[in-house]
Amino acid sequence: MSVDRHLAEIARAYPDWTIWRSDAGRWWATRHHPLTAAQREAGCAMTVDADDPESLQEKLREQEELARSADPG
Repeated sequence: MSVDRHLAEIARAYPDWTIWRSDAGRWWATRHHPLTAAQREAGCAMTVDADDPESLQEKLREQEELARSADPG
């Protein structure tokens, strides 16, 4: 799959994040909105990176779960 298709696929799955691939080949995602205090305390990050798109998606899944557990309402 091409880089553009990976980017589009991840962006569709995680619309609250901006997804990109750096010139160095790392995959990155940053949140559109600031974290709440509860999310920060739960270990949520504003920006995550990974070696490949699959690893980035796994990190995003983990981040989404952390955010939901911190702010269940």
